[in-house]
Amino acid sequence: MSTMTDRKNAAISRGVGMTTQIYADRAENAEIWDKDGNRYIDFAAGIAVVNTGHRHPKVMQAVKDQLDRFTHTCHQVVPYENYVALAERLNELTPGDFEKKTIFATTGAEAVENAIKIARHYTGRPGVVAFTGAFHGRTFMGMTLTGKVQPYKAGFGAMMPDVWHLPFPNDLHGVTQEDAVRALDKLFKADVDPQRVAAIIVEPVQGEGGFYEVPAGFMKKVRELCDEHGMLLIADEVQTGFARTGKLFAMEHHGVAADITCMAKGLGGGLPISAVTGRAEVMDSPMPGGLGGTYAGNPLGVAAAHAVLDVIEEEELCDRATRLGQRLKQRLAGLRDSVPEIVDIRGPGFMNAVEFNVAGTDKPNPEMTNRVREEALKRGLILLTCGVYGNVVRFLAPLTIPDAVFDEALNVLEESVMAARAA
Repeated sequence: MSTMTDRKNAAISRGVGMTTQIYADRAENAEIWDKDGNRYIDFAAGIAVVNTGHRHPKVMQAVKDQLDRFTHTCHQVVPYENYVALAERLNELTPGDFEKKTIFATTGAEAVENAIKIARHYTGRPGVVAFTGAFHGRTFMGMTLTGKVQPYKAGFGAMMPDVWHLPFPNDLHGVTQEDAVRALDKLFKADVDPQRVAAIIVEPVQGEGGFYEVPAGFMKKVRELCDEHGMLLIADEVQTGFARTGKLFAMEHHGVAADITCMAKGLGGGLPISAVTGRAEVMDSPMPGGLGGTYAGNPLGVAAAHAVLDVIEEEELCDRATRLGQRLKQRLAGLRDSVPEIVDIRGPGFMNAVEFNVAGTDKPNPEMTNRVREEALKRGLILLTCGVYGNVVRFLAPLTIPDAVFDEALNVLEESVMAARAA
């Protein structure tokens, strides 16, 4: 009899990578049970999607209520009120003291693609600046903006034109904030006229790149450069959004506002929906029909998003993210004396990471990092790795995780790190 893995290998393109061979049967809050009844604590949350937990009752009820009304009309054909109401909420909630407007799409990559389209249309310029280590999606513009070759760009041919990458400020890897600022200045003196650049796109905390946070001073410098040269600042908040960093949006930590904000993942609480919110005059630049999509702003995703925003506020999940992150980082800090491979513990709110090097060196240690993930999985804890060098474990448990389950997970994590070191 074929195993599920055999069936998967026979039926699905190998290009769809899989972190685990767990086949989910059901899930509740921060726990998943597979087809064989095995229980796992979920420290991935579908890559920061179910910040409000798997099947949050309020989100599920909102979806069920919408199911009883209608599931699709295509907003561009027959619009519906809750789409408008969600746009009104996001216009109010996203950082920036200016009039805003919103569009909806289905995925994070679509949000990024639309943000670039809008920025180019508004400015009349083709150029876009992104950063090394960035992740902005797997569509052609998304992977062009992404600052990591393997596995996202390798073998897919020529990338999109008029995209430049700059070094991301990261002291741990030898790029100071001053280095990054000099690189920005050099780019505009040596490689591209700033009057040709429509936008600079940045993740306030790099996701796939390793959970490195943009230094506050650098974000302000980027904002100043955008203002000086008439460029737009695009914040990719697809992974950082919706209470994950201890604020509803990570840009709130920086004291500056983006002109355009990209959202997805946590917005829908498990249902596919993404959004682009920006300055009203920027968002109004494209002509009717220039933006949209058949499933853009699907009624079920919109209903779920309303409930997600309610839950974040009612359950004070921004504050809870900060508390959970503090507990996790304290527990990891307690391992540093006995685990010299730990070189950094970081992250705002509950968007946290631990980075491993070969002990006593500055050489990344992806082997130990992967062993930590594997040891945790053996013990029923789902972890994700990331980083350009593959030497970072990232932590993305639901913000609603019960205290008892969280404590259990921390114990498993400690055992797994020690087991990985002893292997």
